Amino acid sequence: MTGRIIDISPIISSRLAVWPGDIPFSRTVNLSIAEGANIDLSSLTTTVHLGAHTDAPSHYSASGVSIEQRDLSLYVGDVQVMGVDVARGVSIRLTDLNAPISAPRVLFRTGSYPDPNHFNEDFCSLSPSLVEWLAGEGVRLVGIDTPSVDPCSSKDLPCHAMIAAHDMAILEGVVLDGVPDGVYTLIALPLRIEGADASPVRAVLLEK
Repeated sequence: MTGRIIDISPIISSRLAVWPGDIPFSRTVNLSIAEGANIDLSSLTTTVHLGAHTDAPSHYSASGVSIEQRDLSLYVGDVQVMGVDVARGVSIRLTDLNAPISAPRVLFRTGSYPDPNHFNEDFCSLSPSLVEWLAGEGVRLVGIDTPSVDPCSSKDLPCHAMIAAHDMAILEGVVLDGVPDGVYTLIALPLRIEGADASPVRAVLLEK
């Protein structure tokens, strides 16, 4: 490996914002060397949709598989980072793309969710027509630097449904500030959590 490792995961702490009504992150220290124990030992309580995370099909489809059943090759390999110049709250359309698709995974940089510790509802999302077009281009994973590929107010989740129809993978909540457009190697493996509807990931890009 010769390229730089670029971490695109937000820091996980009790300050990290989660979807309104979901379970925030907390860490309980059960044993502490500083307090006389022989080891440090802690436990976690939180949502599985935490920070940089991937949804399992079971999150948005009654017939979808849970996260431990997903093909890991979806989450490793060539990825194209693409910035889009759109207003806050807009769903990205094909006409907003500024370059041809050149990798089987695409991450969109919108800049519309600038602080992972503060939840703003007017983040950008994807349009179902764009997802369908990406699937036709052979894209296997689509990601975005916001909490969801669908708008915050959406209840029927049309982009999630389109992703399910094409058996694509989702990567949400990544941090792409300062990452130039281009093709990288993505590593964003989900944890093998039995029955889970999502998993946090340590998402990184490797420069080529």
